[in-house]
Amino acid sequence: MPGPKLKSLLKNKKTYSEQELVDLLKKKDKEAFSYLYDKYSGALFGVVIKILSDQELAEDVLQEAFVKIWQAMESYDAKKGSLFTWMLNIARNKSIDKLRSKKTRPEIQDIDQSVYTIDKSQNHQNNIQTIGMREVVNKLGPEYQKVIHAIYFSGYTHEEASKELNIPLGTVKTRVRAALKELRKLFN
Repeated sequence: MPGPKLKSLLKNKKTYSEQELVDLLKKKDKEAFSYLYDKYSGALFGVVIKILSDQELAEDVLQEAFVKIWQAMESYDAKKGSLFTWMLNIARNKSIDKLRSKKTRPEIQDIDQSVYTIDKSQNHQNNIQTIGMREVVNKLGPEYQKVIHAIYFSGYTHEEASKELNIPLGTVKTRVRAALKELRKLFN
């Protein structure tokens, strides 16, 4: 049972609409950033750990992603996608960059193939499943599900997804855009 001090903190915890949060983050509001971290770090960590399969490395990359989010907040454009999608792309890209970095994986000879060697048999109970992201993605059409699973859950680049799914690169990009639009509708 939480004590009176903790109850007071929980009771006074602010919530923000996405637009309020973005506005405050662009003004470098630390309380808003703390809220952002609390709200999204679990889901982003789920994506990072899925790509890297290394707890300690994933924690480092998550921190790097949040630093980048803080520093690049001015570049966020709501017309191009939701705040979560923008942050997800930053975390995903940081993860792939780390995976391909020779400093972290010198034993991998063919870096381009490294994404395919992610241990898919590891059963991480990650926060994407906890918040129901997979279930939401499963509401999409099968052609959209395949590209979203390949890119966001398995960590493939667009080019790698194109090869893996045996569909043209342009089709992959079009399906990703269409799938993200559909996901936005489901979240609104």
